[in-house]
Amino acid sequence: MSGGVALESCGNGIWRAPGACIVDRSGRKRLPIGFGGFDDVAATSVLVDKTQLIADVLDSGYAVTLFCRPRRFGKTLNMTTLKAFLEIPTDGRSRAPLFEGTDIWQADGGRYRQYQGAYPVVHMSMLAAKGQTWKDTYAALTDVIIGEYARHRYVLESDNLAADDREYFERILSGETSERDYLSSLRRLAMILRQYHHRDVVVLIDEYDAPIMAAYSAPGGGYYDEAVSFLKMLLTGTLKNSGGLMAFACLTGVQRISKESIFSDLNNMVVDTALSTEFDEHYGFTDAQVQALAAYLGYSDCMDEMREWYDGYRFGDVDVYNPWSVLNYLKQGCAADVYWGNTSGNDVIGGLMRSANAETLEKIYTLMQPGGVVSAPLNLGVVFPDLGIRGNAIWSMLYLAGYLTTDDTSRPGMVQLPRRLRIPNLEIASLYHSEIIERFADAAGGYDHLESFRKALVEGDAQRLNEELNRMLRDSLSSFDLVNENACHMLLMGLCFGVPGYADPTSNREAGYGRYDIRLVPAAGGPDAFSFMPSTGKPLITIELKYLKADSALSDSMFQDDALRSRAVAAIQQIEERSYDTDASKLGAQGRVRWGIVFSGKHCVAVCEQIAG
Repeated sequence: MSGGVALESCGNGIWRAPGACIVDRSGRKRLPIGFGGFDDVAATSVLVDKTQLIADVLDSGYAVTLFCRPRRFGKTLNMTTLKAFLEIPTDGRSRAPLFEGTDIWQADGGRYRQYQGAYPVVHMSMLAAKGQTWKDTYAALTDVIIGEYARHRYVLESDNLAADDREYFERILSGETSERDYLSSLRRLAMILRQYHHRDVVVLIDEYDAPIMAAYSAPGGGYYDEAVSFLKMLLTGTLKNSGGLMAFACLTGVQRISKESIFSDLNNMVVDTALSTEFDEHYGFTDAQVQALAAYLGYSDCMDEMREWYDGYRFGDVDVYNPWSVLNYLKQGCAADVYWGNTSGNDVIGGLMRSANAETLEKIYTLMQPGGVVSAPLNLGVVFPDLGIRGNAIWSMLYLAGYLTTDDTSRPGMVQLPRRLRIPNLEIASLYHSEIIERFADAAGGYDHLESFRKALVEGDAQRLNEELNRMLRDSLSSFDLVNENACHMLLMGLCFGVPGYADPTSNREAGYGRYDIRLVPAAGGPDAFSFMPSTGKPLITIELKYLKADSALSDSMFQDDALRSRAVAAIQQIEERSYDTDASKLGAQGRVRWGIVFSGKHCVAVCEQIAG
């Protein structure tokens, strides 16, 4: 292979480079987009080898391990990898050929090959077990249970199956049974498989929290309590005190639902989160793996762009890329775009933006600044109701969901330790950017009004800007939202995101002899909000904001306008006197637009000064 890292062909579709193994049995260089199971991916597509996870799970000796990672970071593929390697095949077809030459096959002189096909396995995925109502979700959960019983239908052929077990098994398969039967179904199936095979059972539960996340966000208050209660009884009866029945269990999910919830009675479970180091390299792609994959596909020259858009996560001690986005980027011939954010609704970040107060918005805007960080403790045992109780819970949720990351991964058990949180990469920044624009398009009364505001801002059209701002204050915004200067500042900042031809607004940065309130710098690439390359042809925009507390002496609209206009003119003078925009030419701007904007209750006045050249 030419370019990038040097790949060594090891035969049988195995390619190796330092720190990475690429598997392509078919030789077609087909990327596994839309495949969830190891069997299909390993047989037909390019696979980044993560099979060392099997050895680490076996060596850990843990009874129950919960892996918490964001969606699309390899949880399902890893669980089906464990299943394919460990399970006594239910269809009689050995999976050993799919593993020959991989990391687990070669590890420790082949010691782990003895575990291939050695265990009965119960495998359930809860990913699709969700609906708008508890009735829908309950039906989907029971379908998952019935499907796993059907996969093990072969046990009915045994003459040694007890009569009551046979009757129970057939009731589950029929779908005509009680909730009580379903609640005991996981443990009962494990017991039947243990008796049939005379071997301890491995239990694998994928995306266990999908029904809970759906329950919390469902309309009409959701059905959170019902979902938690059902899953608690289904899972803990098997996972707790399972000696002599279960070899071990692995679960995956986005978050750990704790406290009054599913695992409160479980003291034998190890929770591995993105702060943990033990299994850190098994979720997401490392830089070595992405370089090897890019080299195999002939895209080594795309590495810099991939790092900028899809790298940036920190799991334990390892820096990782978003694997879903990398695969889609390569499949599209190295076209940078938002791939991960489009795989499902961004309920966490969308809900945050819709409900954020001025204080939270200020932190989000800080994160959006180049190099921006927010300091907050991470409690990864957060539960959904905490979002309405504890102010910091939202940062833990954003971290667990993959919208934030941190390099401060030491001492993961210290839930009160402040950690510096940051947006991982340009893809995630673009999601925040889109949600900010959507919220403030609503605040503006629609995208047409937002576009009118933007055009007036750039062109220095004070009459139109005053009309748009005062219409927003009258029709779209509660006066209780704009009770101080900071709240007004956050409103204007939000409205300034996505102005065509400009980078995202910056705030309270040093310039000249002080700190400006808001600045918009022209950026190359037209409406590319993530380019910070200077661009000529557009003016530098500087906004100085003031807030005038409503006063009965200013109740007359004429006197109010005069008072606010006087303060707005003084705000423009402040821009001049403190030289906030004298660096315009260095920033590639052509000319300057200065705005003084003063708010008072449900009214504001904006004054503009334009300077050519």
